[in-house]
Amino acid sequence: MNVETLIIGAGAAGMMCAAHAGNDVLVIDHAKAAGEKIRISGGGRCNFTNLYASPQNFISQNPHFAKSALKRYTQWDFIALVDQYGIKWHEKTLGQLFCDTTAKDIIAMLRAEMEKSGAKLWLQTDVKVISRNAEGFRVIVEKSGRSTTIQAQKLVVACGGKSIPKMGATGLAYQIASQFDIPVVAPRPGLVPLTFSDEKFKPLAGVAAPSRVTTARTSFDEAILFTHRGLSGPAVLQASSYWEEGEAITLNLDPSGTLLQKLQQDRSTQGRKALTSVLAQHLPTRLVEFLSADLNLSGNIADQSDRRLGEISAALSAWEVKPAGSEGYRTAEVTLGGIDTDALSSQTMMSKSVPNLYFIGECVDVTGWLGGYNFQWAWSSGWAAGKAIAAG
Repeated sequence: MNVETLIIGAGAAGMMCAAHAGNDVLVIDHAKAAGEKIRISGGGRCNFTNLYASPQNFISQNPHFAKSALKRYTQWDFIALVDQYGIKWHEKTLGQLFCDTTAKDIIAMLRAEMEKSGAKLWLQTDVKVISRNAEGFRVIVEKSGRSTTIQAQKLVVACGGKSIPKMGATGLAYQIASQFDIPVVAPRPGLVPLTFSDEKFKPLAGVAAPSRVTTARTSFDEAILFTHRGLSGPAVLQASSYWEEGEAITLNLDPSGTLLQKLQQDRSTQGRKALTSVLAQHLPTRLVEFLSADLNLSGNIADQSDRRLGEISAALSAWEVKPAGSEGYRTAEVTLGGIDTDALSSQTMMSKSVPNLYFIGECVDVTGWLGGYNFQWAWSSGWAAGKAIAAG
């Protein structure tokens, strides 16, 4: 069969591109349903964008690459589309927008936009062979046990990265790039819990606390969560995208910088209480117990000098730990790295070396922070490619 545009991947970027790519578009995906990552995101409510989305919230070897698409299709454009479909939403925290009811509303909206533009969707369709010829691209797929050859003038690769393989992630985009000699920045897991080989935090599993997590490159203020295997929570997930193996990170359990002042006040009003009991008013009790021996948290608070309280506060604000690794693609929310942006047009997302071959969404070396930024990149990059294709 012949189509003008073939899109591989019925995720956020692929469906967005299909809705804007003009006539004669076919979207294929090996999954049983479109938008599976959308469906499970945000606890099933889809953190579909962020009020504060800007190029500064993205990681890439070329920090300028994302500016064009993000500027031309903004969070406000996507919010307007959501409102047009009557989907109710709310801001949870730090500009993160979620559906009031279900992520399936976003999928239904994108499917409706695809249908409006006449795009077709084939699910449970596996890509077997891709080749290039005078007419464009020849793609052999397998659907329902039968082999079909699709001839497409334009080919859009929107099949994501390697994160969450149980959702069907395969790294196919990188294989396609390799086939056409398009460079790839080494992929690695991003927005992922960090692990410790000695299971040192196992006794603290389930304990959460506000913190500032600092890597060699940046810091994030939000909650941390201790797990059986190590550290998670928003601040750790954010920091993980900047952390490199072998490096230590610093946990500041006093991100507001007010603990010393509070302990001095507590000393004058609760002097007869044990130091650990008073600290447990400001930090989780199990965390105080865990740190008690290392920090020598003995005696009553009345017995502690200003200098000693200062030492305790300083230690709690500069707790250095060294992760052994991360939980990997199994639980990573995104994949860092991907198709080298130097090989793509920032205006159209088309390959500079292979005409009519496009890469969009997570497979590109543009990775957002936690909080709706990666969906915004999917919408923006999918829109940019779709508009370019429709314009011919």
